Amino acid sequence: MVMLAFRAGSGLRHWIHGTTVAVVAGAMVPTLANAAENGVGFYLLGSKGPLAGVLAPPGVYFQNDVYIYSGSASASRDLPIGGRIVANVDATAYLDLATGLWVLPHPVFGGNLGFMATVPWGGQNIDASAVLSGGGLGVAANDDVFTIGDPVLGGTLGWHSGNFHWNTGFLVNVPVGDYQKGELANIAFHHWGLDLNAGVTWLDPAKGWEVSGAAGVTFNAENPATNYRSGTELHLEGAVTKAFTPQFSAGVVGYFYQQISDDGGSGARLGAFKGRVAALGGTAAYNFQVGETPVSTRLKVYREFAVENRLEGTAGFFTVSFPLGGTAQ
Repeated sequence: MVMLAFRAGSGLRHWIHGTTVAVVAGAMVPTLANAAENGVGFYLLGSKGPLAGVLAPPGVYFQNDVYIYSGSASASRDLPIGGRIVANVDATAYLDLATGLWVLPHPVFGGNLGFMATVPWGGQNIDASAVLSGGGLGVAANDDVFTIGDPVLGGTLGWHSGNFHWNTGFLVNVPVGDYQKGELANIAFHHWGLDLNAGVTWLDPAKGWEVSGAAGVTFNAENPATNYRSGTELHLEGAVTKAFTPQFSAGVVGYFYQQISDDGGSGARLGAFKGRVAALGGTAAYNFQVGETPVSTRLKVYREFAVENRLEGTAGFFTVSFPLGGTAQ
């Protein structure tokens, strides 16, 4: 076989478009921001889960999420001139998402209103190859990046009643991150995006059980660098956890994603390529005090399956959050 190496060549890049490439960012407390152009959207799947319906009490908070994803994808297609081309992609992303949250001191519509901002930064590595069966000809590409992504702004309005907690909110992807046109690896999206979401939690403090669910819809504007507009995306997330001590809890988590409208724009040369993925995993949390400041930590690990037109892999989150200025009100 003859292997021709190149950096983000347009032929391979456009062919594997829609079945591959990146995993990136956008985040929020208590939510954080993935599928269409390059097989990924700005809502980070798995960022919600436990306590998805709970908005923190009035105060100012900081949350830091470390996110790691490793996945792969393969696809094949018959060529009009005969033969078959087979493409493979391996991708790894490692991101840090720093989020500030301010929950207003006065009630709004009978609930609490919070505003947040997240700045993602980190890296991504992509290896891609395509081979023409029977012809002995192949191409390969590798790309990596370490930079800052698009910031995400948002708001959440939350309510409480007995053991029930629920909220609704929005996220906005602001396209000012470091985006490199024509490259395989990018952690910025270079287009505006809006995610509308809601969550609900049932929490029994006496028995320690918690059940949470969240749903959202992501709308994407066109990327002016590629003339590609990702379709509308639906995401669902859930969790069931049990507190074994006042400090330690553990349980199961999962998510489901479905692209519900076609991609568009002149850059969408390969058609709709609607993405789909499901994932299940586990979570554990530990809470402790540093002086008078309560600190919460949580680990979540997801394994993906039932994938269409996306990478299939393993995702992990490690989260640390605490109020600024001591104990929250």
